Amino acid sequence: MKALVALILLVQLPIHKAVPAAPPAPLGCDDPESEAAAEVAVNYINGHSHHGYKFALNRIEDIRVVPQGPNNDIIFLELDLLETTCPVLSPTPLANCSVRSFAEHAVEGDCDVKLQKVDGVLSVLASKCHSHADSSEDIRKVCPDCPLLARMNDTEVLETVSAALNDYNSKTTDSYLRLLEIGRAKIQYHPGHVVVTEFAVGATNCSAQEAKANVGACQLLPEDQSNFGFCTAVMVKAPSQDLQVDCQLYGHQPGVTYAHPGQDTSAGLAPSAVGVTNHNLGLFHNNPVASESSSSEMFRSMLPAKPVAKRAVAEAAQHDKIPRPVGFVPPPPPCPGRIRYFDI
Repeated sequence: MKALVALILLVQLPIHKAVPAAPPAPLGCDDPESEAAAEVAVNYINGHSHHGYKFALNRIEDIRVVPQGPNNDIIFLELDLLETTCPVLSPTPLANCSVRSFAEHAVEGDCDVKLQKVDGVLSVLASKCHSHADSSEDIRKVCPDCPLLARMNDTEVLETVSAALNDYNSKTTDSYLRLLEIGRAKIQYHPGHVVVTEFAVGATNCSAQEAKANVGACQLLPEDQSNFGFCTAVMVKAPSQDLQVDCQLYGHQPGVTYAHPGQDTSAGLAPSAVGVTNHNLGLFHNNPVASESSSSEMFRSMLPAKPVAKRAVAEAAQHDKIPRPVGFVPPPPPCPGRIRYFDI
């Protein structure tokens, strides 16, 4: 009998099961960890871009973390970037580069980036970017008289760049400069007819004086001596005529190269830039350290994140129907993050 009572009591004792650890809360787009990953991603993008200008982070659109094991996560980022005034060849740190204002006809970059974080160390596995200038209609709404970006192969643009480079080379006592690429250009018609251009240049193995005898023999300096620079030129065509040129050489930067120099120095256009107003941040890059499988699945892996976000919005809408105390302020959604400059 005692044994039976003991058995009944034993059965009635609560059974304690191991409670699995709660999964970590999802990262918000403005969390410090997200911003650290975005900083690594933007530096990687600028380091692998070969044309145009450096880009700065404007907004983290989305972030998704996929745990791979202890202290090992895969991170997917969607980033909005804005073009700065610093050419990709410039040694100026990104933190010191100014983002072009909205009225200057801003250019936005959209990037998807896959990173890995192992023992707290972030590395980029793959990235995919493209960029586009803001619409003319948007600029006109804010600044009706502001000049818009012109096509880089516009006749007036090419004429201004050629005249500016010839003017500079005719006056300098240093190396003869050769055109690498046109960065951007704008044409204003009122109240005066003005063409404004920006373009990258490279020093050659000729002095400006030697180039007068045989300019065809002047070649860009070899990689271990390369010296790149940047010029701005303003040509006033009416009501008066004037040409102002300013060029700055950066000095030799070990490891900095220019991909595919323009063959025709009267144009200086990469094939992708002909007939367009801005250099496309057309970056699709896989880190060779990443495995082929992990890189190729990058963008397929990011696709499911969209429906999840929509479902979260729907759930949030349901929660909004729950009565709240007077003065209740709902917390901001985790993504997208804050806008650092302006929205396009």
